[in-house]
Amino acid sequence: MLQAIGLTSAPRRDLPPAVDDLTFEARPGQLTALLGAPGSGRTTALRLMLELEPGRGVTYFRGRPLHQLAHPAREVGTLLGDVPGHPVRTTRGQLKLMCAVAGVPVSRAEEMLEVVGLSGVADQRLGTLSLGMDRRLGLAAALLGDPHTLVLDEPAEGLSPRENAWLYGLLRGHADHGGTVLCTFADPKEAARVADRVVTLDGGRLVADQDATAFARTRLRPRVAVATPHAARLGALVSREARAAQRSVEVVAEDGSHLSVYGSSCAEVGETAFRNGVLLHRLADEVGDTGPSVTVPPQERPERPPSSPSLPIAPRPARTPLRPLRYELRRLLGVRSTFLLAAGVLASSAVLAVLLARSGQTEPPRLLAAWPALLPLPPAALGAGLFGALAFGDEYRYPALAADRGTVPRRLGLLLAKLVVTAATALLLAALAVGVDHQALRLVYGAGVMGPARDWLGLGAGWAALTVGCAWAGLLAAGIFRATSAGLAAVLAVPVVVVPLLRRAVAGHSVRSVAGLPDRLRDLAWVRWPHALDHWLLAALHLVAEPVGAALALSLAVLVCAYLLTGLRARARW
Repeated sequence: MLQAIGLTSAPRRDLPPAVDDLTFEARPGQLTALLGAPGSGRTTALRLMLELEPGRGVTYFRGRPLHQLAHPAREVGTLLGDVPGHPVRTTRGQLKLMCAVAGVPVSRAEEMLEVVGLSGVADQRLGTLSLGMDRRLGLAAALLGDPHTLVLDEPAEGLSPRENAWLYGLLRGHADHGGTVLCTFADPKEAARVADRVVTLDGGRLVADQDATAFARTRLRPRVAVATPHAARLGALVSREARAAQRSVEVVAEDGSHLSVYGSSCAEVGETAFRNGVLLHRLADEVGDTGPSVTVPPQERPERPPSSPSLPIAPRPARTPLRPLRYELRRLLGVRSTFLLAAGVLASSAVLAVLLARSGQTEPPRLLAAWPALLPLPPAALGAGLFGALAFGDEYRYPALAADRGTVPRRLGLLLAKLVVTAATALLLAALAVGVDHQALRLVYGAGVMGPARDWLGLGAGWAALTVGCAWAGLLAAGIFRATSAGLAAVLAVPVVVVPLLRRAVAGHSVRSVAGLPDRLRDLAWVRWPHALDHWLLAALHLVAEPVGAALALSLAVLVCAYLLTGLRARARW
């Protein structure tokens, strides 16, 4: 059961609200049509129900508002427009990604591919799908959580008659199993043919709430609307004259003072009333959905709680994955750009290492990292930063979390998953880059090109810290500014802007040293750690003391604070 009570959208720029005090219900076991011409407020009404737009009112899904549902995707399935997603992701990969969002087993994706008839194109890219296939994929995503209620915005728009028949057959099957289906329609004939109940909107207000039979009878044929205090008498007179003239005229008494006359005209009904001295209050031709019609009596409408008009609708944040780590892994590995970027980074790193080794003046650490003095960062660090920037940047370009293509939720679970995955990606890329560079140097110049090993442990820790720091800087900046380019700019800003400023700030002779710090920390600590950890502690201090390390640490601290502040501000606004 879906109950919408007092839905009113927020007015904009002194314009009337797109939806004004809308109250209706969609019952289980029925397909309910929300009918209206373009601009009548149908889509806005759906967005208010799903708490995607600000306004007032309340919508109950089986007795509970959407924001009180523990797992909304398992109660309400939505399809608003096209399926959002990266165009190079496969249909199977997209559904598996959405399984992590809904918190359902990944096997559910294969089941839905069978249900919607997309098993044959499971490995086809989203960007190559036809409109009909895209709608099938959208329905599969809406049905992943096995929801009770389906809310769909013109799901059959632009589809062929054959695809329409399949679509409405699937929705009818969902309703026959006890589910609630609410769809928007622009064509009244299609709504009458498909739906069990039709709710008509005009100018954002409720015009009629009828079953499909009454809708087809009263709103799909030309008629003469009559208002008179002598409705029964006039109806009998019109019927008698039509029989005498052998004309097919139907007279329907809507209530005590209103008639609908089908098969006649205003002139004929008016002349009959004039000849018989019947007073008329209204006489008008009506066609289709252009005029008022029968509305549900007040006692049959959903009861509105006294406080419901004062309930504000605050736009809820976009959905967050119920399984963040699985979601992030599928997001990263589900597109080929990940592998192409990694291959490009490794290839450029190997080429730079070979070119640097020709001069014989590059130190072994910089040689293995392929870091010439002309570049602010080595290819592996730049690649790690780009991976981090894409982790949030792609969420805004090709959102998979938000039904309304809105913002990515600033939830700690999703942030931690992205931090872990980008760190692992950066470490793997750093290790592969060193290995590929070493093999390339041995292949081109022989085994003697590398000098003797010197403090490889500290150098390896610094290399790992550099790549992970770049990845996290790109990730956090892309999350704050909602763009991949902003994340990459933040990565480049560390060596280009922050490091020179930091060097200038700390320039000068140092007269004090941190020697003996591990021993002093051991004296202050409650827990005694082994002396072997002193070497690691000194290595970490050495990294932080380096200009690049200090700049990365400072930049990460600033970005984390900015991310948390923007998240708290957005949550307060919601």
